[in-house]
Amino acid sequence: MLPKIFKAYDVRATHPDPLNEDAAYCVGFGAGQFLQKENDGPGKILVSRDMRPHSPKLAAALIHGIRASGMDVIDLGMADTSFLYFAIPHLDAVGGIQTTASHNPVQYNGFKISGKGARPIGATTGLKEIEQLASDAWGSKREATGSLEELDLWDDYRKHIHTFLPTLNRPLKLYVDASNGMAGKLVPQVFDGVENLEVIKLNFEITGSFVHDPNPLVAENMVPTQEGVRQNAAHLGACFDGDADRCMLVDEQGSIIGCDHLTAWLASHFLKQDPGSTIIYDLRSSKVVEETIKSLGGTPAKSRVGHVFMKALLRETGGVFGGELSGHFYFRDNSFADSGAILLAVALGVLAETDQPLSSIINPLKKYPQSGEINFRTEDKESVLAALKSDYAEGAVIDELDGVSIDAFENKGWWFNVRASNTEPLLRLNAEARDPEALASLLGELKPRLGEEAQGH
Repeated sequence: MLPKIFKAYDVRATHPDPLNEDAAYCVGFGAGQFLQKENDGPGKILVSRDMRPHSPKLAAALIHGIRASGMDVIDLGMADTSFLYFAIPHLDAVGGIQTTASHNPVQYNGFKISGKGARPIGATTGLKEIEQLASDAWGSKREATGSLEELDLWDDYRKHIHTFLPTLNRPLKLYVDASNGMAGKLVPQVFDGVENLEVIKLNFEITGSFVHDPNPLVAENMVPTQEGVRQNAAHLGACFDGDADRCMLVDEQGSIIGCDHLTAWLASHFLKQDPGSTIIYDLRSSKVVEETIKSLGGTPAKSRVGHVFMKALLRETGGVFGGELSGHFYFRDNSFADSGAILLAVALGVLAETDQPLSSIINPLKKYPQSGEINFRTEDKESVLAALKSDYAEGAVIDELDGVSIDAFENKGWWFNVRASNTEPLLRLNAEARDPEALASLLGELKPRLGEEAQGH
């Protein structure tokens, strides 16, 4: 059962089969043992949970497992995932675990595990060891010996988020779709009462179910936010995912803002504060991100896809800010972790500094046409990637940081990246060109080589 619930970056599966309370106990026991070893002794582990109907029981079983390993637990209650990332260093805890399945439908649940300083624990940074320790604990339960206390940190969390939110220089109207997820608690706690900010709320009811899937990367799930912005003449729209660590933004015309364009826009804010600093970006991002960072005197740094890699590179470079196409945004002054609330706070502050509508700021950044991510089903992924490297090498720079990136932007006016899925027979294509004709020509060449076009995210 346990191998079915451990993934590359977290624990996630449907409840109650295969993820049930017995499995949650074992995850807690394994994580407790792992973090105790990392800490060279006992310490406190923080636990929080989202609003799914099975989260309270899973979190309780998880806490039992952690305490049975000899570690103390502080229960933070129902909170967004980024709340936990704040709380771990704030309380000098050895780690923390959020009970959540993020953007997945309501029948899913899981655990996001972090170490000291809110460092992510994935397959390459300890999750495999936790899986083994959890497996060893299967079938037997020990008495809970670690202590347990409950703590309310919402006032401290609000103060932390507000360090990224300056006094708004003009009145702003914000439309928010909380997706019936943790933003339904987060947004009122953090943004209610902010001077010059009117918040119009949709799907803030925490009922344990979702009006739409809490995944803002799916275009149809963004439609209520787009319509709400236009109908209410809002300056900005925001749609959160289920555990509210991701936030997708919409301009005043109801157009979705690409996360790479958002990174480019906000780069100026962070580079004014920290001139010459490094800004991290997802390698699938538009060329405009690198160009913008350089033009502002900053240092661009390209990262592999995935929050484990983004956070690690931001920490390694001492970068001030990072953006990923998935909607995760990372901040040095947030323990290098991601936060949907901080992203929204920064965007509001920067927007309030100008009288320009957001669309007029973002549209010039959309200078190069993009394909978006397109999935292709193919059984022989390695052969396809090898052929691309061979056939497109002339006049191009080849980079294998994550899959294969072939950059002929200077010579031919295009670049593309193809990555293999770790879990499915899929290749994922992202491409960009100087003009629509060049992009259409490139896609016409590439698509037949990559397999059968598939749906999915």
